[in-house]
Amino acid sequence: MAFRIPTSVRNAAADAIVDALDAGVGAATIEVRSGSQPASANDAAGGTVLATFTLADPAFGAATGGVAALLLTPRSTTGSAAGTAGWFRAKDSTGATVFDGSVGTSGADMNLNTLTISVGVAVDLVSGTVTMPAG
Repeated sequence: MAFRIPTSVRNAAADAIVDALDAGVGAATIEVRSGSQPASANDAAGGTVLATFTLADPAFGAATGGVAALLLTPRSTTGSAAGTAGWFRAKDSTGATVFDGSVGTSGADMNLNTLTISVGVAVDLVSGTVTMPAG
């Protein structure tokens, strides 16, 4: 038999993750990094931080259908290093890792206006979601 999660539990799980991101005083951040995403969010972050977005506080809306969506997008920042975006790490206001995910220009966990980031050039975080598996 397959493991299945009802929508109410999917919503609760997504909300718990984004609530952890909003823990503490101040806004959470998303670091866009070069290179490959580590095998686990427990692993040290590799690659170079290309850009850091400061999120709204709270960062995500309440989950619906197992999906919590990033609020107040697009978010803008400027590149702090040059390179190609490969993945992101989301951190709470204390700098603790909450989750990692994929970046792209569409269909990723976090979508940017471009994956080519240059020093001092604007980059936008267009949309983002935390999605729990269906079932």
